[in-house]
Parts: sequence; structure tokens; C-alpha cells
Amino acid sequence: MESSIYALDAKIPDGPIQDQWDQHKFATPLVNPANKRKYDIIVIGTGLAGASAAASFGELGYNVKVFTYSDSPRRAHSIAAQGGINAAKNYPNDGDSIFRLFYDTVKGGDYRSRESNVYRLAQVANEIIDQTTAQGIPYAREYGGLLDNRSFGGAQVSRTFYARGQTGQQLLLGAYQALARQIDAGTVDYYNRSEMLEVVIKDDHAVGVIIRNLVSGEITSHSAHVVVLATGGYSNVFFLSTNAMACNGSAIWRAYRKGAFFANPAFTQIHPTCIPAADEHQSKLTLMSESLRNDGRIWVPITPGDNRPANDIPDEERDYYLERMYPAFGNLVPRDVASRAAMRMLDEDRGVGPLRNGVYLDFKSAIGRLGQAKIEERYGNLFEMYERITDENPYEVPMRIYPAPHYTMGGLWVDYNLMTTIPGLYAIGEANFSDHGANRLGASALMQGLADGYFVLPYTIGGYLVDYLNVPPVSTDDPVFVEARAAVEEQTNAFLAINGTQSVDHFHRQLGNVMIEHCGLARSREGLETAIDEIREIRTNFWKDLRVIGTSDSLNQSLERAGRVADFLELAELMCIDAMDREESCGGHFRLEHQTEDGEAKRDDVNYAYSAAWESMGSKNAPLLHKEFLEFEYVALSQRSYK
Repeated sequence: MESSIYALDAKIPDGPIQDQWDQHKFATPLVNPANKRKYDIIVIGTGLAGASAAASFGELGYNVKVFTYSDSPRRAHSIAAQGGINAAKNYPNDGDSIFRLFYDTVKGGDYRSRESNVYRLAQVANEIIDQTTAQGIPYAREYGGLLDNRSFGGAQVSRTFYARGQTGQQLLLGAYQALARQIDAGTVDYYNRSEMLEVVIKDDHAVGVIIRNLVSGEITSHSAHVVVLATGGYSNVFFLSTNAMACNGSAIWRAYRKGAFFANPAFTQIHPTCIPAADEHQSKLTLMSESLRNDGRIWVPITPGDNRPANDIPDEERDYYLERMYPAFGNLVPRDVASRAAMRMLDEDRGVGPLRNGVYLDFKSAIGRLGQAKIEERYGNLFEMYERITDENPYEVPMRIYPAPHYTMGGLWVDYNLMTTIPGLYAIGEANFSDHGANRLGASALMQGLADGYFVLPYTIGGYLVDYLNVPPVSTDDPVFVEARAAVEEQTNAFLAINGTQSVDHFHRQLGNVMIEHCGLARSREGLETAIDEIREIRTNFWKDLRVIGTSDSLNQSLERAGRVADFLELAELMCIDAMDREESCGGHFRLEHQTEDGEAKRDDVNYAYSAAWESMGSKNAPLLHKEFLEFEYVALSQRSYK
């Protein structure tokens, strides 16, 4: 691959970091309330980021179209973020502050995120709590009536607001009711069971999208002044992940192929608190909230190969390895650190469970200290979910957990205004790369999604729109729409015409095995080179031997998945290229060649203190690397330590 000499301009405002956002809001041109009715905005996705953005645009008076492939916004994967949402209210009076939240987030991301965006996120977080409390989100409260907080990984203060073990669901219901209000008011047109298959570009600007109705198969064109992608992450490239099975990376990948730069695709997160896979035919993994690490203690048997039931192993024969290895943070180390430590235990043959592929998360001490009633109050629905899946009662025996693909820190490159490298195309929430660096701290996904949707993009989008006052959207009869629609129909027909012998899942599972083996928790140059060769072979076989049953003019989930897996097969190669190019370890990107003597990630700040933004040069050519060099003026670069 080639590297460009062009340094990306993130459009970071001047001035002290604590003043940048306020000054930027004042300096950004405003759209007159009466003029907002003259602008059309398309939002793809109705999770927390998409629903909050669409609701905010509608409330402001813009004309909004919002699309989701789900049957309801309430089905968005945001509901799975169970544990909580961060904000530096400092209600426990334990030393928290906006700056400390900013510091912890930059450090937790292993110094590979943009300081200005992270500080803004920390500022806006307090407004999110006020907004969602006003919406009626049933946050837990402490004895005096204030909202309660609990601890999460990567922090030594309690700053996570929560609604039992269903925070994401409750916040999504709040955003959904705000969106539903605007749908009823007529400012938002809502389209469900509709998947975006192409971004339409004219004169290098985003002007609309091509949509396929997943029930009827009808392909339609939609035009607008701006397009907002809020479609989440791409962890399902690993096949087995904590994501819902329909989650995919197609929207941002189609944007990448049209010219939007893709940043840090190799930065993926392995979550340490997943229920272990039960057999090799499993197609979905279930996440247990990281909030459980507040009161649960993580351990494995001291003796390799010990297969006694957990309750038969006395305390002196247990290794509470996180507490031993990281005494300052213990069980609350960041996710990447906890996941690698768990894998070391498995590599030492100290795994537990029928397949010996997990570690224990034990609540015996917490129940003894607080009583079972208090644990039920905090985590009852999570314990119930665990018991339904495993047929094991976690009040009586320890939970079994293990690391699994979860969140993706990579995504479309965006500037401070959340605009991609294609003017008029924005990416928010997990669809962009901007806030989390090489590792996301727990309880920060909900924070970023709502920050982008409620409080950032509604301000910054006006700076682009003001130049298009009284300029109508491009007609859907324009040749750019005709050509884009024809390309979508051609690819749809191509899937059906292969008429091979293997299902979509056959190829997806093959891809997942390659990715988790060579581009998962640990990576090496040799493994990544092998992965690239194997991915190309799988992709060749996919286009030769794929069998898609049914037709294109009706509900056809096989056809839906074919398009998504075809995109994964291309995205996976870019992930491996990015991982191979970054000759360092940082956060969730762990190169075996680059580690400290005690097995921790070893960064190279001299050569790799940048965000890698890849530009597509066409399917037959290697991608072009652009660099956004990162400056650390407020958080000094240092080797992370949680000991």
C-alpha cells in the first residue's frame, strides 16, 4: 500500500481545549428557524445516535427522512449496552471532573484519539444526563434522592449512571419517544424494513441514498441536502460477536467505496465479559454487562487442568489474577487489559467450563457483604438472562465469562464537525472513529451516541447547510441517481445469478474463523499476511459458489446477508492491512512483536501517533493511507499502567 503526504485537517478550533466547543458553537453559522424548513436531511439508522439526531433535527424544524432495516427503532442494537452511561457529575464526591473523564478516556484509548473531540464528549456528557432524566429515564437513585453512580473499567471514580442492567434499552426508549413525537408532528418521515445500499455522490458531495425495501424488494432513490450515517459498528465481521446478527458494516463500507476515508479499521474491541460459546455451531454470543465487574471477582484455578466444580475449589486454590496483576484497578481494568489477561489464563490451561474456554466471575463475596437482595436490585435482570442461557444460577455458582468481539473503534474518518471526507456526508456514533482511540472504556458507547445525536451534530450541521439556502436537493431523476440505482440492481442480480452450492453463512463463518485467529485479540505480521491470502481465497470462492435462494422482489434474508457478507469480505482485508501497517501495540490492537517484558502493549509514539485514514483506490488497487497526526497537549503521552 502507499502512504500519502497529505495530513488530514480535522478542523479543530483554536484556543484552550475547555473553551473550544463553546467558541465553535458561537462561530458556526446559524440557520434561521424559518429557513430550516427549506432543508432536507436523511438519517440512516435509528439506534441511539440516529434516533436522537433525527428527533433533534425534526424538533429544530428540518425536513427529515429516517431509515432503519429493523421493524422498529426499538430493535436497534443500542439496547444491548446494558451497564450504564458515563458523565462527570461527581455526585459521589470522589474526585471526578470533566477533565478527569477526558483524561481517563484518552488514556483508556491508549493515546490514539483526538483530544479535542474527547474533551467535548466529556463536557456534553453532563447535558445528556439532564436531557434523559427530563425524558423520564428511570436511573437508579441513592438514599438521598440523587442519581446513583457505579464504577466501570478504566476509572477509579464512580461516574456511571445506570438503570439496573438495562440502561441502553431505557435510553433508546427515550430517544424513540422523542423521534415518535416528531414523526407524529410531520417533521420526520419514517421508513422501517429499509436498507441503504448506496450513497449517491454528485460533484464530490453526498446528495442522497439508494434504499431497498426488505419486504417488497422495491429499490427507491431518496435525495437530500445532507446524509447522516448512524449505523453502528462492524464486529460481525468476526461472525461470532456480541452484536445482533443483523448488525453489519455495509452503509459505511459503501460510503468508503464512494470516497469517504475509513479510519483505524483494525481498532476493534474484545469484550472480557461474554458468555462462552457452548459449541462450534453457535451463531451468536451474548454479552454480560461490564457493570458486573463492580461486585464480581474474576478468578481461575491456580492449578492447570483443574476441572473441579467451582464451589469445590477452596479460596486458597483460586487465582484472582486481575487483583494480583493490577492491584490499583483490580477487576476494573480496561477491557483490552482484562481480555488479554483472560486469554493468558486460557493459554495456561486454566480455563473453566465444559469446553474450558472461560474464567469465573464470582459474586459470593458481594452477596456475603451486601446481601442477595442488593445484588438482585443492581443486576437481577442480568442474572436472570444468564440463568436462562446457561441453566446455571449465578447466585449459587460463579458465572463463566470469556473475551469476545464487541465494539469497533474504527469507522469513517470525521472532522470536528462529524463530517466525513465527502462533503455533506456525516457519520455519528459507532459509525465514526472519533472518540475512543484504540480501546473504548465501558459505559462510553451510550455517551458518544447521544452526544453526537442530541448535542453535537444539530449544531455543526448548520455550518454546511447555510451555503445551500434556497438550493433544492438534486432530483432523483438526475443521472447520478439513475447510475447508482442501476449499480445496486446489477449487484443484486449478480448474487442471484451465481447459483452455487454454499450458503452465505458458510462463507461468513470461514471469514470469522480467519479473523478471530489472525486479527483478533493478538496479531502478528505472519498471521496477518496469512489472513489476507485466506480472505482473498474465501472472497473468490464466495463469488463462484454462493447460493442465494429466492428472488429479489420479495422478502429474502439470504439476499440481504449476501450483500453484507460481500462487504465484510472486503472490509476484513482492509482491517488486516491496517493492523499489519501499524507496527506497534496499542489498546485492543496487540501485535505479538511489540510488547513489554511483562506482556503489556508497547506503543511507538514516534512513528505511530496518528489516526490511519484509508482511501479506496478501487477494488483492484491497494488502498491509500492518509494520516491525521495526533497532538497531546493536555494529556502527556506515557505508558499506560493500571497496576
